[in-house]
Amino acid sequence: MGDPAIFGILLTVLIVLLASGLWVALSLLVMALTAMVFFTNAPAGLVMATTLWGNSHSWPLAALPLFILMGEILLRSRLSDDMFSGLAPWLTRAPGRLLHVNILGCAIFAAVSGSSAATAATIGKMSVPELTSRGYPESLVLGTLAGSATLGLLIPPSIILIVYGVATEQSIARLFVAGILPGAMLVAMFAGYVAIRAWMDPDLIPGEAGEYTLREKLVAARRLIPVFLLILGVIGSIYSGIASPTDAAAVGVVLSVILAASTGGFGFADFRDALMGATMTSCMIAFILLGAAYLSIAMGFTGIPRNLAAWIGTFELGRYGLLAVLMVFFVILGCFLDGISLVVLTTSIVLPMVEAQGIDPLWFGIFLVLVVEMSQITPPVGFNLFVIQGLTGIDILRVARAALPFFLLLLLGAALITVFPSIVTVLPDAMGN
Repeated sequence: MGDPAIFGILLTVLIVLLASGLWVALSLLVMALTAMVFFTNAPAGLVMATTLWGNSHSWPLAALPLFILMGEILLRSRLSDDMFSGLAPWLTRAPGRLLHVNILGCAIFAAVSGSSAATAATIGKMSVPELTSRGYPESLVLGTLAGSATLGLLIPPSIILIVYGVATEQSIARLFVAGILPGAMLVAMFAGYVAIRAWMDPDLIPGEAGEYTLREKLVAARRLIPVFLLILGVIGSIYSGIASPTDAAAVGVVLSVILAASTGGFGFADFRDALMGATMTSCMIAFILLGAAYLSIAMGFTGIPRNLAAWIGTFELGRYGLLAVLMVFFVILGCFLDGISLVVLTTSIVLPMVEAQGIDPLWFGIFLVLVVEMSQITPPVGFNLFVIQGLTGIDILRVARAALPFFLLLLLGAALITVFPSIVTVLPDAMGN
């Protein structure tokens, strides 16, 4: 039986398991066990035991639950209120006015949470009612929130970049630094789109009741100081080499507790809920990573990734052709899987193809996250769409339509880093090893 046939059988097994409602982690383990038992001569049970044990104490992975806990703490704080109050006075004269609060608020929260869903929920619970009550168009309110919340996957500290780094043995610190310029580029593109819409149709954006003096703006901006100190403490310590991502995550948890407590409304019950939320999310991701690690070993024993890469090489797609095919593949797969599952499920199969084309795995990690961001706002299983539907009660297809322009902007962003890869690599190269 040929490799394509074996791969087809294993893929069918996975699809059936996922469709039956089995956990992603267990589905990966069963798929890997099927490959080991039926298509190799290796001792499946022994390999499973050693793989799961060997991957259950990864030091780089220790940053993951800490960053998740930091996001959970800030999710339960008054951070979104403070960000709206601090940013709004500075944006009343910008084209698009307070719609930029969605974009900049998501970018700021993304830099301290690492989660797309947490970013959408935190910023959305404050901005959607506020902007709607002021008369801003629903499509732009929902679209800017859905699109900008995806920045939680890219702007460091990103949970999905930690997962990619562990799965592919890439430096997490370099991946974090690589995400800074692409993240800033997307913020500028989203803000530019809103500004262009406002210029084209001035009646689209409601006017603001009053003007703020410089003194009032500076007083309001003081509310942003704690969160900027948190960003500086976490990302600055990584970029400067003072701390590893794990050390910076521990510092971030301490600072986030201080920040949440100082803003008021954060008590012991909130901290307990944050711990429970972080524990459940971390266990889910760790379980998926263990399943993916066994799947990677199983794929290695079967030789499928190597042979599949060689088979695709016979089509002579070239660098850009391969990336275009992978983009379509990831977007389609992302319609049915969450981002973390998609990354751990595909890296063992896709990375040999990518490396065979001479593509930098560090650059590919950012490209992959950008494409996963696109899938976050693509029905039927775009997680950001579900979060916003839960916040607003608006039909998910209306939310998806509002997010479509931002999907296209993410597509343009992926094209730009493909044509100009230095957008991704210049800061990690400056950082060195």
